[in-house]
This record gives sequence, structure tokens and C-alpha cells, in this order.
Amino acid sequence: MSRGGRTKDRSTGPERKCIATGDARPKTGLIRFVVAPDGRIAPDLAEKLPGRGIWVSADRAAIDRAVTKGLFARAARQKVEAPADLADRVEAQLARRVVELISLARKSGEAVAGYEKVKAFLDTDAAQVLIQASDGSARGKSKLSTPYRGRFIGWLTAAELGRAFGRTTAVHAALGAGGLAQRVVEEAARLQGLRVSDGGTTRRKGSRTR
Repeated sequence: MSRGGRTKDRSTGPERKCIATGDARPKTGLIRFVVAPDGRIAPDLAEKLPGRGIWVSADRAAIDRAVTKGLFARAARQKVEAPADLADRVEAQLARRVVELISLARKSGEAVAGYEKVKAFLDTDAAQVLIQASDGSARGKSKLSTPYRGRFIGWLTAAELGRAFGRTTAVHAALGAGGLAQRVVEEAARLQGLRVSDGGTTRRKGSRTR
């Protein structure tokens, strides 16, 4: 994953076929949906809900297409209810998962926040992921660089990143090596498809266009 976008990687596990694009890709790049008992389509981000999984690429356009074209009903072979704002709901749930994972990393001593702490951490070999708020100062963010062979996450808001660290806002954060860092990277990559356009522009919450 880079600042410019995502790269296709077929070495990250079993593949599933997206009902919107017809492409087969690793599960880490898709969202699993199931039909709830009341007939509504429900996102299953943890991939633990019972029922036949329906897979859609972690991409706003793909989810919107699946809703508007009735692809969920076709895949489920039954009448289902897919809300028009399904992509927004998935985005909100993914953002919450990423924030919670970063918070867990903080509690386990694997994450730091604040410009000076992040800068010092990036000078060590332990730093693996640089996280910067999408709505933070561009000048301030430019002073820090992604760790060598590390990852960058830049599509959380300052308020969201702040919640992960128990404060109002945060612009800079960094994660060290560990299982939590990998999980943050994977979930953030899925969130990227709901928030970032092909040109690298971050979609503002509440906006339907980019």
C-alpha cells in the first residue's frame, strides 16, 4: 500500500469473486455480506456471521453498483433489501474497526501519537506504519516520512485518529511491528477503497462525490 493507492496482491490468501466487477481477488480486498433473517443485506466485516457469503470489492463504486443494479438479490437468489446508503454504512463500520485496532495497539505499547513522539519513533528500526490525518496540515505532515519498506495510512480524520489515543484529535501516529500493525494495515486498505479516489483524493464524510 502506498500514498498513491492500492496494489493488487494475490499472495494474501484465498480469493473470492466480486459480484459487482466479476473479478476474483484475495478476501482481504473484499467485503463479505450476508442476508439477515429480516431479508436485509448486512456487512460481515469479521466474516463470522452464518449464511452464504456475498462478496463485493472494498470499493465505494462497486458497492453502489451492487445496490443499484440489484446484484445482491441476484447473488442471493431471493428478494433482499439493500439500503441506498450501504456504502456509507460499510465505511463507518470499517473506520470504527481501524480506530479500535489502533487503540488496542496503543494499549499494548505498539503505537504512539504526537509529532515529536512519532518523529523519534520513526528514527528507530521499530516503526513500521506511519498514520497521518487526512485533514491535518499538509506542511506539518510533509516533515515526516513513511518508514523504509513500511506502510502509510492517510485517510483517517484527525478526530478518528484522536479517538484511538483517547484525545480530541491527532494528526500523526506510528505503529511498531506486530500482529496488530498488520491488521490495522489490512483493515485500513479496505477503508481506503471507500474513502480515496483513484486520484488520491480523500472523500469527506457526508459527501457523495469526490
